Amino acid sequence: MERSGTTAGLRGIHAAGPGVAWACGTNGTVLRTEDGGYEWQQCAMPPGAEKLDFRGIWAWDANTAIVMSSGTGDLSRLYKTTDGCASWKLVLKNRGKNGFWDAVIFDGDKAATSDGWLLGDPVRHEFQLRHTVDGGKNWRLERGKAPQASPGAQGVFAASNSALVLLTNDLGVRAFPAFGSGGSAGAFFYEPGTLMVCIDACNEVISPPRSGDWVRAEVPLAGQNDSSGVFSADFRDANHGVAVGGDYRKSNESAGTAAWSADDGKTWTAAEKMPHGFRSAVEWDADAKAWIAVGTNGSDISYDDGKTWVPLDNGNWNALSLPWVVGPGGRIAKLDPHRLPK
Repeated sequence: MERSGTTAGLRGIHAAGPGVAWACGTNGTVLRTEDGGYEWQQCAMPPGAEKLDFRGIWAWDANTAIVMSSGTGDLSRLYKTTDGCASWKLVLKNRGKNGFWDAVIFDGDKAATSDGWLLGDPVRHEFQLRHTVDGGKNWRLERGKAPQASPGAQGVFAASNSALVLLTNDLGVRAFPAFGSGGSAGAFFYEPGTLMVCIDACNEVISPPRSGDWVRAEVPLAGQNDSSGVFSADFRDANHGVAVGGDYRKSNESAGTAAWSADDGKTWTAAEKMPHGFRSAVEWDADAKAWIAVGTNGSDISYDDGKTWVPLDNGNWNALSLPWVVGPGGRIAKLDPHRLPK
């Protein structure tokens, strides 16, 4: 456990390099560490963010980061800092009264030229997908290029900023984003039928597919109500991925909390031995060669690509960016690789 210096509910965490990490949460809270977590700095609050719920954060280094708030209408916003969080600039605000942003992700180590994607709940039956090619300075709404939502309640969970993931092609090149969803329509994973690839040394990117080109795969997780479905997904290579979730109102129920894929998310199989409760975030640990999943009643680890899981702890967690994990009440902890079960 680490000393965060706050009691805010923390929902976002991003490890940005050796010793550098950023975290975010309720009441406009943003934190930063430059020394591996020895000290967490309380950042300056973005303007007008006193009542905002920051659910996602993405950082390139100790100076540059984007934080996303989630909420209906203009409560969904993006702020960016380039001076180590001494100041923030509002770069995007949701103008639609029914919109709700869920996750933001970037590809590239140079903030000024990074491709980025912003995902929101369906508006007029279409998921909201925005794209940037300049590190979040300008955003374009990809109308008609995001998948259509199913009849009934369907959406993305803004629980850990990890329902949205960048797939790779067989050459290991970053590709078009994919995402998991939930709700009364069920638990699904959406990916484009034809993955984007970088061309001309990645200076130009093929246009996103049209709405009807997306492929939807059913994921065998707890679903069919507004509190259940896919909450997080991650891939360790072009083929192997894990999705976690369940029903956040039933945190101690293990049934339907994890599934795995060996074909780039086209089909999913339920875990044989599930995590010991609802899980809101999952990530591949390349050093441990294992998957780690966290949720409100603890964490679990899998050494066989998500087929079986072993409990790690019983803490209360929301989001994960290894080696860090965050949760309610300002909880931050750092993974000790020497204590992982074998």
